[in-house]
Amino acid sequence: MTVSQQIITVLLVVAGTMITRFLPFIIFPSGKPVPGWAEYLGKVLPSAVFGLLVIYCLRDVEIFSGSHGIPELISIGIVAALHLWKRQMILSVAGGTICYMVLVQTVFL
Repeated sequence: MTVSQQIITVLLVVAGTMITRFLPFIIFPSGKPVPGWAEYLGKVLPSAVFGLLVIYCLRDVEIFSGSHGIPELISIGIVAALHLWKRQMILSVAGGTICYMVLVQTVFL
């Protein structure tokens, strides 16, 4: 990349970041009530994303070969237990990911 292309790329990344950071505050100012559709999306999207992650993570599991899906099953149990205990999605996802990575790197080689 030439220097001018690098500068343009950096400026576009900065503009994209600023737009995604400032746009919600422009669309939903603090003095106005939040529209019903936005509140609805705020309630249903976390669960939808969580379901999408489960499907994405389990799509290549082969139960008849390798580790037979055991590390995945253990990690799903950890995710469910953490979510029932703390009700924090980021903790659940992080805990399950860490558990899975430890299992596949140390136990199920």
